[in-house]
Amino acid sequence: MSPRSNAVLQFPHKTTPILVNRKVPTRLKNADYRSREYLTEDEVEKLMDAAGRVGRHGHRDSTLIMLAYRHGLRVTELVSLRWDQIDLKQGLLHINRLKQGNASVHPLRGPELRALRRVQREYPILPYVFISERRAPLTDDAVRKIVTRAGTEAQLPFSVHPHMLRHACGYKLAQAGQDTRAIQHYLGHKNIQHTVRYTQLSPERFKKARSKTKCNNFRRKMLHGKSLQAVEC
Repeated sequence: MSPRSNAVLQFPHKTTPILVNRKVPTRLKNADYRSREYLTEDEVEKLMDAAGRVGRHGHRDSTLIMLAYRHGLRVTELVSLRWDQIDLKQGLLHINRLKQGNASVHPLRGPELRALRRVQREYPILPYVFISERRAPLTDDAVRKIVTRAGTEAQLPFSVHPHMLRHACGYKLAQAGQDTRAIQHYLGHKNIQHTVRYTQLSPERFKKARSKTKCNNFRRKMLHGKSLQAVEC
């Protein structure tokens, strides 16, 4: 037996990691990632086609992109969509808006009805429209991944997120000449200030301004007795 020693056992001293930079990396502005926050109709079509080509649930993914675009749905409104909100016989969609928005009823057109009937056949007897392989509703994060993956597959020149489909809907309505109040009701905005952005983006108001300028120039020439001719601004 070894003689007793007065030496104290030395254990390694625990040191806490030192953070060199305590600042959390801040997210850049949207303008640093992409040039605009909406998609054109052609880009949405490319996104739907790309979603239908990738993954095991291509039809489901392309259908959710179609509905999000045509009805201006937020991600949470999309994943919480239930079959009892859809009337396939009469072609109606009952939308419960979030953020204290106004609920509304939208018409469903032929392509949407056909796509939804196929989704119902592939995922029968389930309360939610868009579900995962585990027979549970898709999560917000899952939809974001679906849309981002489709944007990469479609080779769009910038990164895509689901809310761009809602903006694309508002922009399309403004471009079609819908007034601001109608767009507000369609998107369920509580405050019309959130709707004005779409009419500000629409080129239609500049076309009208150009047409009005032409008309004023024409009248001015008429008053001065000049010949009738097309007036260019």
